[in-house]
Amino acid sequence: MLDQLVHYDKELFLFLNNLGNAKWDGFWLFMTNKWSSIPLYALLAFLTYRAFGLKRLLMTLVAIALLILVTDQLANFFKYGVQRLRPCHDDEINGLMRLVKSSCGGKFGYFSAHAANSFAVAIFFTSLLRKEYKYIGLILIIWALVVAYSRIYIGVHFPLDVLTGIIIGILLGGLFMQLFLKAVSKYNP
Repeated sequence: MLDQLVHYDKELFLFLNNLGNAKWDGFWLFMTNKWSSIPLYALLAFLTYRAFGLKRLLMTLVAIALLILVTDQLANFFKYGVQRLRPCHDDEINGLMRLVKSSCGGKFGYFSAHAANSFAVAIFFTSLLRKEYKYIGLILIIWALVVAYSRIYIGVHFPLDVLTGIIIGILLGGLFMQLFLKAVSKYNP
């Protein structure tokens, strides 16, 4: 059963990855670059400051830093624990795929830290800012989906790597929001 799931995952990866073309490569490389999200993070910090003030902004920044740290470390734990090869290191398919990046990255790729981080941040800020900014959730979820898909497009993650990252990001984003709300009620009545 697991072998069949992995087979379907590889087929779906090849289909999605090979939909790409050189005209779109620059866009997807930009979206997958971790530094390209800095303007969005700065905007989210500004919106948080505007809605809640400096003290809540500082608490939010600490929560986000811890959230990303936990998400990254969990991804590393799984990558080295599961040891699923990235598509570009998988001899069965690496000649059939498009590797858009100049390098493949580490040898293992289960699960996608990019997908987990983007969804964790999206869920956290959607919960935090949804009353003040009506469409923030829609915008952040679309952004997170684009970042997650970029990992398949550029050839460094299978769809199940990305889907697992999305699920973990949603769970951790929700968990950290609950912990954040408890901290806020305790230290900022």
